[in-house]
Amino acid sequence: MLIDVDTHNLLLELDCWKILFTLNITIFTTQIMKLSCIGCGPGDPDLLTIKAVDRIKKADAIFTPTSKEGKPSIALSIARKYINESTTTITNLIFPMIKDKDLLKVQWKTNSQIIADTVHSGKNCVYLTVGDPSLYSTWNYIHNELKKKHDDIDIEIIPGVPSFFAFAAQAKMSLVEGDQTLGIVPACYDLDKIRHTVASCDSIIFLKDGRYFDSVIEILSETGFSDNSVITIAQDVSVDEEILETKKLKDLRNTKNPAGKYFSIMVARKND
Repeated sequence: MLIDVDTHNLLLELDCWKILFTLNITIFTTQIMKLSCIGCGPGDPDLLTIKAVDRIKKADAIFTPTSKEGKPSIALSIARKYINESTTTITNLIFPMIKDKDLLKVQWKTNSQIIADTVHSGKNCVYLTVGDPSLYSTWNYIHNELKKKHDDIDIEIIPGVPSFFAFAAQAKMSLVEGDQTLGIVPACYDLDKIRHTVASCDSIIFLKDGRYFDSVIEILSETGFSDNSVITIAQDVSVDEEILETKKLKDLRNTKNPAGKYFSIMVARKND
């Protein structure tokens, strides 16, 4: 079939518009399907990365974890100075501190669906978490659900400063040196498991749970830590209410824990 020059040019122009339209749809789709998870660090807003601050400032919707209805979110309190609350919606998601796995899974699914629905609506979404997203974070439960049910969402994870790195900086100490080994204990429910970890490592970081202080001191004494082993304890790292103390193991026996709150850290070094 023969066509004249004008018709040919018109067809070419239409093809170009089709290509541009397709590209615009692709770009738009990519933009609205993205979720950023941001590690907020241990408490000092100035420790957030430049990339984290950029994403927070550009967010249309921010999601942040809390343990129960009405309780302030620690992650939100860290990032709040960077949030334009007149243009950004903030949603607290409940992550109850219970041991019932079935109930927890229901809550994880509910929270992840709330986030997915908002991302799919075209909003620029951010999830905030204390410390780093990869370390004992509520984000891991959200991420697993999103990967299973919403793999169309492009997920960006921005790391944060873990509390024990901020702790070491404040205490001006090294955690391990040379070929020494480091153990991280997230909670002290299983004391036999802790005893095995402590016996195998040169330095131990105990996170979060200061309520088992007496048991931990006893385990250290039983597993090769000498009376002169250095124990450093902190609470509310990198904020104004911070408590930071360094003592010998022998001085902590029969002593009240100076950091009894849930969010506390203790570092024990065997060979100092």
